[in-house]
Amino acid sequence: MQNKHLPLTRDLVLIGGGHTHALVLRKWGMDPLPGVRLTVINPGPTAPYSGMLPGFVAGHYTRDELDIDLVKLCWFAGARLILGAADGIDRDTRHVSVAGRPPIAYDVLSVDIGITSAMPQLDGFAQFGTPAKPLGPFATRWDAFRQDAVAPRVAVIGGGVAGAELAMAMRFSLGSDAVVTLIDRGEILKDLGTIARRKMRTALSERDVQIIEGADVVAVEADGVLLSDGRLVVAGFVSGAAGAKPHDWQSDIGVDMHDGFIATGPTLQSSDPSIFAVGDCAYMAENPRPKAGVFAVRQAPVLTQNLRAILSGGALRDYRPQADYLKLISLGRQSALAEKFGTALSGPLLWRWKDQIDRKFMDQFVALPEMVQPDLPDPVALGVADALGDKPMCGGCGAKVGRAALRDVLSALPDHGRDDLHSVAGDDAAIITVGGQKQVMTTDHLRSFSHDPVVMTRIAAVHALGDAWAMGAAPQAATINIILPRMSAQMQSRTLAEIMAAAGAVMADAGAAIVGGHTSLGDELTIGFTITGICTRDPITIAGAQDGDALILTKPIGFGVIMAAEMAGAANGADVASAIALMQRGQADAAEILRDAHAMTDVTGFGLLGHLSGMCEASGMDATVDLDAVPLMNGTLELSQRGIRSSLFGDNVTGVGPVTGPSNAISDLMFDPQTAGGMLASVSAKEADTLCAVLRDAGHQAAIIGGMTAGRGRVTVR
Repeated sequence: MQNKHLPLTRDLVLIGGGHTHALVLRKWGMDPLPGVRLTVINPGPTAPYSGMLPGFVAGHYTRDELDIDLVKLCWFAGARLILGAADGIDRDTRHVSVAGRPPIAYDVLSVDIGITSAMPQLDGFAQFGTPAKPLGPFATRWDAFRQDAVAPRVAVIGGGVAGAELAMAMRFSLGSDAVVTLIDRGEILKDLGTIARRKMRTALSERDVQIIEGADVVAVEADGVLLSDGRLVVAGFVSGAAGAKPHDWQSDIGVDMHDGFIATGPTLQSSDPSIFAVGDCAYMAENPRPKAGVFAVRQAPVLTQNLRAILSGGALRDYRPQADYLKLISLGRQSALAEKFGTALSGPLLWRWKDQIDRKFMDQFVALPEMVQPDLPDPVALGVADALGDKPMCGGCGAKVGRAALRDVLSALPDHGRDDLHSVAGDDAAIITVGGQKQVMTTDHLRSFSHDPVVMTRIAAVHALGDAWAMGAAPQAATINIILPRMSAQMQSRTLAEIMAAAGAVMADAGAAIVGGHTSLGDELTIGFTITGICTRDPITIAGAQDGDALILTKPIGFGVIMAAEMAGAANGADVASAIALMQRGQADAAEILRDAHAMTDVTGFGLLGHLSGMCEASGMDATVDLDAVPLMNGTLELSQRGIRSSLFGDNVTGVGPVTGPSNAISDLMFDPQTAGGMLASVSAKEADTLCAVLRDAGHQAAIIGGMTAGRGRVTVR
């Protein structure tokens, strides 16, 4: 783990989650270079492994088995993962551009983004075809097609090894009713040796793959592939495994290129020493080799060493690729062909060998080494072990003081005696009257749970704005409070620029302006906001719930469990990414839709039942919650069933008033601390269905989760 007491001085950015970078991240997690902030930029939370793609297409592997979980891997490596596609590199300012966020600064950069396909340039292909590269979108579309396929017809354009592998895999997956056609403008498999080519042709014939050679494709149409001789190859799914090309934006980097690929020397550096390139997006100028995953995998140890060396002033070493390599080619069913030095063998035993190699490679990213926490000093003060607990402290609202302790302290505050200030016990914002105008004022801050300051800023801003939105106020002004981890002056400037750009955008979107703030350095990133909002009507408090009201919740819950699981290496990366995106979703429109609510609050650190209990106490009501109606974040129920809990869970259980009902994995999630959570509103029962429908139409995952009755502050779950 990164040593928090050493300042950060250098930014290392990895563009792409290819095989080489994945192996670099694994190695980095076991031995990080102190002082380096590591950033990974990738379009999605996973990266597919090309070696298992034919097996996935055939149905031998699931999608989860195909994908490297980059969220989990980056957490292990202590890296921030930026989910977005890089679209440019400015070498003068040393920035990478990604749509929708501030530029990312680098001192050293490595590119591993694979290749894309020239197939979309073919008339009609972009609309009706699916290129085999990039792998992720192809895998998603193929999965959807084969699930609904009935007597399907498929065409694969490109008769190289990749096209033949896909054709045989598709034929096996779709069954005997399928018709699969392999099309090439010349002779198929011409890059293989004589023996291997003969065996592959035999395999294609045995699997009833139709072959069309010497045929130019004119266009792809809605019902198939049109050839230059006028024939139409009927197909409901058309893929292209030909015309591999580099991503267009690479050509604008300004380094030496070879046919659009980044030219690299023996050290894997481009003509700009601060930019490295590996995998299929690069061209090894002194030792050209075919585009094959084996080279990407074997580049990883050299790239890892050279990145560390250039960042620390050490010596770089050369990568020397082997002259030939073993080709293991899937034959559709669980059989494979192996070729090297012109000799080829095939059969089920080779499939088992290939399967073992592929699974061993992927297992590296599933069973990540457990990082052992340092032992406590000896001796240590009584109570230290108990205070630390048996798990790391969660970030976000999971790091807050419990409701019971906070309520005891706040209840002891003396009466301020001012008639221009008003607050309801349990509300997170105070009501201020200035010149007859009612305003709300609130403050909140978050301990970082993400390595990305932009993501943390957006979530902290939405989180703080929630207190104003919940009271029906229009955000007006904000000050920002930032604690940066110790870092060099240059990195301070870079980080603050990202934070302020993100904060300014969220506040402007909410109708507020940032008017000042404060910065300091500490052990870890913390971001907070103090916000004022204007009330054009009476503020909504938690004290107005009425007998017979329905309860509406506008966001799913489960964030605390997701973060606790991520710190334990037990969370699915796609679920984490989904939760992070959900937390960045503002609630201004939801609050406006619920402007006539009798009572409202945002669900944050005390959990759903903690905040509902506060509403019941303030309103003199009882509440009933239907557990099956409460929306849950993806993956949270399974994690809760496995016993994963936030470090604040116990305090939240203690801090809630009387709760009756079952005790199980779902009911435990009602105590889970949320960050930037949804609105919890008590509304007229006759309007609840309409309000919920309007909220859903606006994009909120809203649900009616229960109701209020006259009582004494009790909560029942059922």
